[in-house]
Amino acid sequence: MNTDTETETETRKNPLARRRVLALMGGTALIATGCTQGEQRPDDKSGHASGERAPADGPAEGPDGALGANFNEDPDSVTFAELRDLSASWLRGFVPMPEVTADASQQRAIEALLDAHHQGYGTVLSLKFPYNHRAIPRPGSSAMTAELARVDQVLHTVLDTVDVLAIGNEPFIESLPQDRSSGAMNTFYETVAEHIIAYQKKHFPSRCRTHLYMGALNHLDKPDEQTAATDRWLSFARRTPEIEGVDIHPHVAAPERVQPYLDYILPRLRDDQKFLVTEFSLVQLWKQHLSDTIPTRFARRHHLPPDTPVWKLIRDAIEHPVPEQKWHDFLAMSPWFERNKHFLRDQVGHFRDTGRLAVATYGVTQGAAMTENFGPDKQPWLLNSLYANRTVEHPADGPPAHTYGFFDDFRALQRQQDRRGS
Repeated sequence: MNTDTETETETRKNPLARRRVLALMGGTALIATGCTQGEQRPDDKSGHASGERAPADGPAEGPDGALGANFNEDPDSVTFAELRDLSASWLRGFVPMPEVTADASQQRAIEALLDAHHQGYGTVLSLKFPYNHRAIPRPGSSAMTAELARVDQVLHTVLDTVDVLAIGNEPFIESLPQDRSSGAMNTFYETVAEHIIAYQKKHFPSRCRTHLYMGALNHLDKPDEQTAATDRWLSFARRTPEIEGVDIHPHVAAPERVQPYLDYILPRLRDDQKFLVTEFSLVQLWKQHLSDTIPTRFARRHHLPPDTPVWKLIRDAIEHPVPEQKWHDFLAMSPWFERNKHFLRDQVGHFRDTGRLAVATYGVTQGAAMTENFGPDKQPWLLNSLYANRTVEHPADGPPAHTYGFFDDFRALQRQQDRRGS
C-alpha cells in the first residue's frame, strides 16, 4: 500500500475521487465514522436528510451488492493506483491473529485497511485463527483468554471504522478434523462472536458502522462437507440477532459448482441476513489443466515446443516475464480458460440476483507466495488475479498488465454498481 505521504498527496490532488464509491447499490450511503447517538448523518435510505438526527436504535445500514478487491494476507502486493485503475470501491484482507500485538494498528493488513478507510473505500476485515496444526482453545482456558485479549486489541483499533468484520477466515480449513467433529471448533468461534458482540454493545451501545458476519464456509459443493458442524455454524448465525450473515469461499472446479453454496446457506439464514463472498475462483479447474500441453496454435505462433506443459510455461513466465500479448494469447487460446473468461462477471451477477449479497471481493495481484516453487502440483492462484504483475513484463510507467477477461469485467461490474447506486 502507499505511504501516508503518498496518501495525503493523492487526497490533495483529488479529494473527491473516492467519495463517489460510497454510493452502494440501491442508493445506500455509507454512514460517517462513529456510532449514532443522535448525531448528524449524511442522507440515507431511511429518508433522514443531511443535518437531521437519525434514530439511535437499530443497526447501521449495511452494504448491498458491492464488489471489491481482495489482498488476502498480502497488503503490500497492491497499490491504491492499481485499485483506482480497477475502479475498485471496497477492499478486503485478513489478519492472522498471532501477529496482533498491543498496538493492533501496526499489523500490516489492519494498517492497510485503515488507510483505505480514510481514503473512502469500504473495508472488510476477516479474523484468521490458524489452529489447523494444534488444538483449538477451550472456553475458560488460558489459551482462550490470550486469544480474546488479542481480539480486544483488534476491536479497539477497527470497530466502528471497518465496515464489515468477518469472525473467522476459513475456520473449516484452519482447524483440526477432531475439533470440527467434536464441536470444539464451533464452540470456540461462538465464544469469540459472543465476546465481540458484548464488546460492541459495551463501547457502542446505540449504533455502530461495523457489521458482523460469521467467517467463510468452504467446500459446500461437496455433499460430505455439509455436516453437523456447518449446520451448527449457520444455526448460530441465524439465531444471533447481531450477526448479519455468513461468508462463503467458493473455490471450485466448474462454474456450476458455486450454486450449491447458495442453495445450502440461503434457506438457513434469516430473511434479513445477507452473505459475503470474500473469495471465489476457478482455481480447482485451472489446476486440472496444469499438466496439459500448451495449445498447438499458441506453440506455433510463439515458436515453442508443442509438448511444453502448461505448468512449465507458467513457471518460465514467472522466471522471465513475457510480453503482454504472449500471455494474452496463452489464456485466449487455452479452451479451459477461454470458456470461463467471464466467470467473474457471471458469478457476481448470480450473487447480486439473489438480492442477498452484501459484498463480494476478488483477488487483485499475483502475490509472491503464488509464484514460489511453481510446478504441476502448485495451486495456480495466480491465474485468478486481475493483474498479471509477475508473469508479464511490467511497463516502464503505469499499472501492471491486465488479466485477459477478468479485469475488464471487474470494471464493468463497478460501472453497473455505480449506475444502480446513483
